[in-house]
Amino acid sequence: MSLRIKFRPMLLFFIFGAVAIALASVALAYQANLIPASHLINPDDLVKILQSAKSEKPLMIQVGSHVLYTQAHIPGSEYIGPASSEGGLVSLRKRVESLPRKKFIVIYCGCCPWSHCPNISPADDALHAMGFTNVKVLYIADNFGTDWVEKRYPVAKGD
Repeated sequence: MSLRIKFRPMLLFFIFGAVAIALASVALAYQANLIPASHLINPDDLVKILQSAKSEKPLMIQVGSHVLYTQAHIPGSEYIGPASSEGGLVSLRKRVESLPRKKFIVIYCGCCPWSHCPNISPADDALHAMGFTNVKVLYIADNFGTDWVEKRYPVAKGD
């Protein structure tokens, strides 16, 4: 009987720990879905801006993996590093720290389906926390290949 009582608190500890880890994983996996629609820009609209002679050109920052960036990226965009890592966020903050807070900035990733992207939400949060008011997140529903490259939008390769 006493063994049963001693193991019960340990069992509860492991059950609650497993549940907490599972909930945290789900929350992190769906961060991009929490970005307000007002922060989003779709690929068609971004291409129109980039091709317009009159529109202000945004600073475009890719916040995903370097491998994906070298395979294909939006011409003129800059690679910062994955915003899901502290190093990527430090690089992002350093890149924009001296810019006017009204600077037009577009961030994008495209590593995976939108609902699972670990990079977009931390980058968007960091820029807004720094006071930037004209930040747009490129909505890439599936991945960069499907939603940009295969639609024959402009692409650059390499660093």
